[in-house]
Amino acid sequence: MVENKPGVLARIVGLISGRGFNIESLNVAPTQDPTVSRMTIQVPGDDRVLEQVTKQLNKLVDVIKVSDLTTERFVDREMVVVKVAASPGKRGDIKELASLLKAQVLSVQTDSVVLEMTGDQERVNEFLGLLAPFRILDISRSGVIAVGKGNMNGQNGDTGRSVQKTGSKGEAETK
Repeated sequence: MVENKPGVLARIVGLISGRGFNIESLNVAPTQDPTVSRMTIQVPGDDRVLEQVTKQLNKLVDVIKVSDLTTERFVDREMVVVKVAASPGKRGDIKELASLLKAQVLSVQTDSVVLEMTGDQERVNEFLGLLAPFRILDISRSGVIAVGKGNMNGQNGDTGRSVQKTGSKGEAETK
């Protein structure tokens, strides 16, 4: 979680990139408290890299809390909107594939179809892999968002600052 005010995103991105780390995915949005934003950052790297990112984030005044989601149960999602070449003869195959994977057809043009799908990162990547033979013309991905499930009594049990990593690539979420 970070303070929802101008310049916070720039300071966090500058800090991470300034240390030579890549940001693979970044998503920021206000929470139920309009003065606080949830920032989900996916930084590829091993435990050493993520520990370094965590330590650096914890030094920033605007960072309220950093959580590591790999140490708890979590739910993550990503949305993809993809434009696929679709001749009239292939359009039915594409729509059938979209239906099987619970994707939505957003637009049908004479030579293309635009689809939208939401799922965890693995499912989104699988969907894109299955669409590749049809020739992907354009892709827009939302970036990963994630939230901890908490423990059995409904509490997350996370007090203080920690970094949120999701998945094997070391995704970090500042909370």
